[in-house]
Amino acid sequence: MSDELTPREAAEELGVTVRTVQRWIADGRLPARRVGSRIRLSRSSLRAVADGAPAAATARPIRSILIANRGEIAVRIARSSRRTGIRVIGVHATDERPAAGVDESHEIGSYLDGDALLEIARRSGADAVHPGYGFLAENPTFARSVEAAGLTWIGPPADAIGAMGDKAAARQRAAELGVPTIPGYDGGATDEAALTAEAARIGYPLLVKPSAGGGGKGMRVVHRATDLPDALSAARREAKRSFGDDRLILERFLAGARHVEIQVLFDAHGAGVHLGERDCSAQRRNQKIVEEAPGPSVTAELRELMGASALTVAAGVGYVGAGTVEMLLTDAGEFFFLEMNTRLQVEHPVTEAVTGRDLVEDQLRVAAGESLAALGLAAAPGLRGHAIEARLYAEDPESGFLPATGRLALVRWPEGVRVDTGISEGDEVSDRYDPMLAKLIVHGRTRDDALDRMRTALAATAVLGVRTNLRFLRWLFEQPAVRDGEVRTDTIGRLELPGVPSVEAQHWTAAALVANPPAGGPWAGGWRLNGPSVVRLRHGDEERSVPIDVGHAAGEDGTWDGPDAARADDDIHVDVDGQSLEFALAPPPTVEEAVRHASTAGTDGTSVLLAPMPGRVIAIRASEGARVRAHQPIIVIEAMKMEHAVVAPIDGTLVHLAVGEGQQVQRGDLLGEVAQSDP
Repeated sequence: MSDELTPREAAEELGVTVRTVQRWIADGRLPARRVGSRIRLSRSSLRAVADGAPAAATARPIRSILIANRGEIAVRIARSSRRTGIRVIGVHATDERPAAGVDESHEIGSYLDGDALLEIARRSGADAVHPGYGFLAENPTFARSVEAAGLTWIGPPADAIGAMGDKAAARQRAAELGVPTIPGYDGGATDEAALTAEAARIGYPLLVKPSAGGGGKGMRVVHRATDLPDALSAARREAKRSFGDDRLILERFLAGARHVEIQVLFDAHGAGVHLGERDCSAQRRNQKIVEEAPGPSVTAELRELMGASALTVAAGVGYVGAGTVEMLLTDAGEFFFLEMNTRLQVEHPVTEAVTGRDLVEDQLRVAAGESLAALGLAAAPGLRGHAIEARLYAEDPESGFLPATGRLALVRWPEGVRVDTGISEGDEVSDRYDPMLAKLIVHGRTRDDALDRMRTALAATAVLGVRTNLRFLRWLFEQPAVRDGEVRTDTIGRLELPGVPSVEAQHWTAAALVANPPAGGPWAGGWRLNGPSVVRLRHGDEERSVPIDVGHAAGEDGTWDGPDAARADDDIHVDVDGQSLEFALAPPPTVEEAVRHASTAGTDGTSVLLAPMPGRVIAIRASEGARVRAHQPIIVIEAMKMEHAVVAPIDGTLVHLAVGEGQQVQRGDLLGEVAQSDP
C-alpha cells in the first residue's frame, strides 16, 4: 500500500471533506508536499490530525445583533434579521437618521471606531455583530476583538480575513493551491526601483494595485513606462489613506477579459458549496456598475471548474461563512485568480434571485453553528432564470463622473422590482461615504426578460436633488455590448458616452410650476396684471422669464404630466432625461447686470481654477509663482473616496493659490489662477 495519498484519499481515510483536508494543509496542521502541480500527503502524517479532527461546531443561538454599518446594507441586514426573529441594534452618525428596520439605534462618531461599536454592543445586550461590507468588515483585528468580547462574529475567522486581505499573500496562497494567477509581482520589495524593474519584466500594459484593501480603490492601469512613477505615487497615497498600508503589487493587465466572481458558503463543520457565478465586467475605473447572474459567457462545465477553484482557495484558509472569489476570464476560457472578498458582496442580490436563497439568513445560521446540510445545501443549488443589478450612484456623468452631493428633493422607485437602498426624501447626500445610493435588482425567465425589466425599472425611477448616473444607466442598457452579453472590463471605457442632456421649454415650465405652484392660485408670486403669471429662472448661465398659464400648463385639475420637479433648499431640481438639473429663481434683469455680462471678456490671458466638486484638498502639486504646463495636475481633491486632479488649463505661471492642504472646498470655489506665458 502506497504511503502517498491525494487530498481526496486522505479525506476518505479521515472521514472528513476534501476541503477540510485542504484547510489543514493550508494552516500547517497536516504536512504535505508538492509534486509538480499536485499535492501529496504521507499516510503516516494523518495521525497528527486523526485524533484532533474538529467536532461539530457548538450551536450558539443569536437573539440580538449589532449592525456595524450604515446605508442600504444596514437596511438589508435588518430585514433578514427581523424576519428570523432577531432583535436589531443599529448605529448612526450624529447627522444621520437611524437605518430603517432597526429596533434601536445609537449615535457613533465614526463607523471605523471598533471600541465604540463594541461598547454599544455591550450596553445594548447584543450577542452578535454583523459588519456588512466596507468599514471594518475585512478587518481581522476587529473580528478578533468581537470574539474576545464574547460576541459572535458574523463573518469568516480573523485568520482567513488576514490571509486573503493581503493581495500579495493571497496570490501566493492561490498559486500554492494550484489555482492559476495572473503573471505579476507580489514580492516583499515594493520601493519604486524594485517595482520599476519588475514592471519592465512583466511588460506593459500592467495594473498597479494596493496589497491591502479592495473595491478597486488605488488601482491604476499603466500603458507606458513613463507613466509608472505617477501611478505608483497616486496608488500609494490612496492605499495609505484608505487601508493604512501603502504596499503595492503589479499584475499583467488583461485587456478584453471578463470579471467573473464565484459566491461560496462554508459552515464551521468543514463543508462548503459554491452558488454559481456573477459577471461584474461592466465597470468604470475599476468600480462595478452592473452585475448579472449567471454569467452570459459561462458554460455549465466552466462553472464547475471555476467553482472548484474558488472552493479550493477558500478551504485553503479555513473559511467559514459567505465569501466571494474573484477571477478574470478570457475568451479562450482561461481563468485567473484575482482576490477573495471575505464578506458579503454588494452584488449578492443577483445570486439570491437565481438560487432562491437569502444569503444574510445563511450567514446568520452558519454563525449560529448550523451546518450547510441543515440549510438544505448539501450540494450546490441549481440556478433558475437570470438576474441583473444596476447600481445608482451620486455622481455626475456629464462632468466626468465627479461625485455629487445635495439634499434629496424627490425619490421614486419602480414597482414590482427589488430595490435595496438606505435613502429617503429629505436626506442629505454628503461626500463622506461611498456614492452608491441604491441597487435595482430584476429577475426574469431569460436574460432578455431581465434586460427588458431593467429598462422598465430605470425608466420608472426618479431621484432629484442630487445628480446621479440614472441617465447613464438608461443609456448603457441600450448599448449593443450590454444587450448581447459582450461586455468586458474595458468596454465602458471605450464607448462614446452620451452628451449633456438638452434642456427644453417643458423643463423650464416644470421648474416654474414648482417656483409658483398652481395650488397658490392666480395671486401667487408670478402674477401680472392683464397677462399670464411669469417666473424668472436661471439655469447655468441662462436666464428666462417663463410664463405660466395655470390652466394650460398644469391642467384644470391642477396636475402636471410633464417632467418631475421638486424644490430642495433654494434650488429647484428638474428631471431632464433622467438627470437632476438645478434651476433657481433669478431677479429681474437690470442695466447694470447687462453691462457686467458684456464686459467679462478674459483679455488678460489669466485662467482661474475652480473646484469641480465639493471635497477636501489632499495634495498641492505646485507652489505659487511656479511655471506650469497645460494639463499638469495642480491640486488634488478627494470626495467619496475618489481623487480628482485639477489641472492647469494653459501653459503659464501659477500666480495665485487660494487653498491649502486639508481645506474643505465647495463646487465652484476658487482654487487658484494661472497667468498665460508670454509668447
